[in-house]
Amino acid sequence: MEELRFEPVTIIPARCVLGEGPVWDGRIGALWFTDIQQAQLLRLDWPAGTLTRYDLPERLGSLGLTANPARLVCAFASGFAWYDPVTGTRDWIHRTEPEYRGIRMNDGRVDRAGRFWAGSMVENRALAGTRGGTLYRLDRGDGLPPAQLLDGIAISNSTAFSPTGDRLYFTDTPTQEIRAFDLDPLTRAIGPGRSFARLSGAAFPDGSDVDAAGRLWNAEWGSGRVTIYAPDGRIEGQLELPTSQVTCVAFGGAALDHLFVTSAREGLSGEQLASEPNAGDLFVYRINASGLPTPLFLG
Repeated sequence: MEELRFEPVTIIPARCVLGEGPVWDGRIGALWFTDIQQAQLLRLDWPAGTLTRYDLPERLGSLGLTANPARLVCAFASGFAWYDPVTGTRDWIHRTEPEYRGIRMNDGRVDRAGRFWAGSMVENRALAGTRGGTLYRLDRGDGLPPAQLLDGIAISNSTAFSPTGDRLYFTDTPTQEIRAFDLDPLTRAIGPGRSFARLSGAAFPDGSDVDAAGRLWNAEWGSGRVTIYAPDGRIEGQLELPTSQVTCVAFGGAALDHLFVTSAREGLSGEQLASEPNAGDLFVYRINASGLPTPLFLG
């Protein structure tokens, strides 16, 4: 098998506090992503490189595309909603955390069958008490509550799906373990999870995406790299970035042969920021691999 190659293309000065959730929309040639802590949605028109920011009514953990390019399905901090970036219109689907008690929505993606999976995380343990985060699956956009698949989670991350849609990847970040779950093709129920990859040291699994060959590309918070795993869990390559807090990845570009990588400045000291001037920016690489078209939420 050909060795994976990563050619730096550019660094977009996004200056995010906590950049996350990149999603490529090939219909409009743009990458959407979020700066969670600044409550902003960002749109990168590619390859023009134009960056547009939209101020949000609430922090945004993750998002998905819909059949209407002007409308997104979003996991805001307190729940699921439809959102129109141009008009700023938000229509609630379901509030998972209608009152803030230390837990907010975080990482998520639309699966191959058109359902939006998103998980929550414990942001303030003193307020959350014994409660943990939950992994939700939103099947419909008509106000019915989402299914709850996993609970007791500290930080939901790495939500991604195999090309055939029969496997879910997921991590509770502090465990430093990525787990794989079998998915029922009809009900989308998940089977028992199994260990897929274990990290160590300063490396914590954050957001992921899957390429056309079925490899999982995982951004590692703390290590400053993206690690690429074969479907059987073997490491096939690693991409080192010039910043330590790498948060998520997405494939994009006309041929889906570009890798977009978000990052964060949150929690870095002044000394660290001086040594990592591009922390919080968006990194773009050309790769000798191909992503998959982004699924649409069909609810």
